[in-house]
Amino acid sequence: MPTLSRHESVFVLRFSEPENPADAPDNAFSPDFLDSLDAAFDEVEASEGPAALVTTGAGKFYSNGLDLTVIASDPAGLPAYVSRAQRVFARVLRLELPTVAAVNGHAFGAGAMLALSHDHRVMRADRGFWNLPEAQLGMPFPPGMNALITTRLPHTVASTAMLTSKRYAADEAIAAGIAHEAAEADAVLDRAITVAAEMAPLRSANYAGIRAGLVAGALSHLDEPITRL
Repeated sequence: MPTLSRHESVFVLRFSEPENPADAPDNAFSPDFLDSLDAAFDEVEASEGPAALVTTGAGKFYSNGLDLTVIASDPAGLPAYVSRAQRVFARVLRLELPTVAAVNGHAFGAGAMLALSHDHRVMRADRGFWNLPEAQLGMPFPPGMNALITTRLPHTVASTAMLTSKRYAADEAIAAGIAHEAAEADAVLDRAITVAAEMAPLRSANYAGIRAGLVAGALSHLDEPITRL
């Protein structure tokens, strides 16, 4: 389960923290995982003073996105489940402080969209992909997810990523505007914390308002409950 710590002005939300990185989970969006994210956001929002948030995984994955075991166990509940994931993206986009994704490994599907919800994205340089596999999996993009991707990315990049399920390594992701920068595996988190610390003094309702204006179209769709997929 995710854990939250604070390093001076920077909150670090680790999706998992195993003793051995090889044992790290894929950080799929189980209901408990999503609840833990919300609890962490509550704690961050309750803080005072300059602050920024960094999120990261461990080992091979940043996040593998939607939990296929949840989908398989309750197909009728899929619209509510995806709506729940979309509310997490909206919550990140509404935080009144800067956010940085330390993408330590694979960011797939909803995990890739969670990374896109952050203001700044640092990817691991040597391995790991940012990928939207929905076309290959026969899954649709509901309006909220569609709006998030097309708002955050250039149209040609969004089109290629969504229609072809192209996997983007760090260098390609930077060139496409998906990621802002790359770092070596052992430096991804440190670099993200450095960027977050530089941005922390920007924390304010004004900062959140500027971001909300940039993503207004996406937020309105992310807020709307999904009734059918």
